[in-house]
Amino acid sequence: MSMNVPADLRYAKTHEWARIEGAIATVGISDHAQHELTDVTFAEMPAVGRKVRAGEACAVVESVKTASDIYSPVSGEILSVNAELAARPELINKEPYAGGWFFTIKLSKPEEAQALLGPDAYARLIGT
Repeated sequence: MSMNVPADLRYAKTHEWARIEGAIATVGISDHAQHELTDVTFAEMPAVGRKVRAGEACAVVESVKTASDIYSPVSGEILSVNAELAARPELINKEPYAGGWFFTIKLSKPEEAQALLGPDAYARLIGT
């Protein structure tokens, strides 16, 4: 099955994506990840103001199949969370790159974004 891998994003090997705009990144999970989880039923967001390191578990997503940690792809401070997901966790399945985003983060180490996978490398990772 072919997965959607937008060219304007950077990807973690743990299937989170980051849309980096200046010193701010919006983070979510990839189309591949939401497909593997199946129907998402709940999402727990990190606290606004929390400082996280790249690779640190900071959110949780639950589906009919399993619960999974969501890792921050970059280090920084959580600026905002997608409150819409509390009432509509299905947005993660329906719009993984739009309405299904998890949080925004102010980058404390912008150079970490360069260590994330580009779209071609991520597509190879997931076998598309």
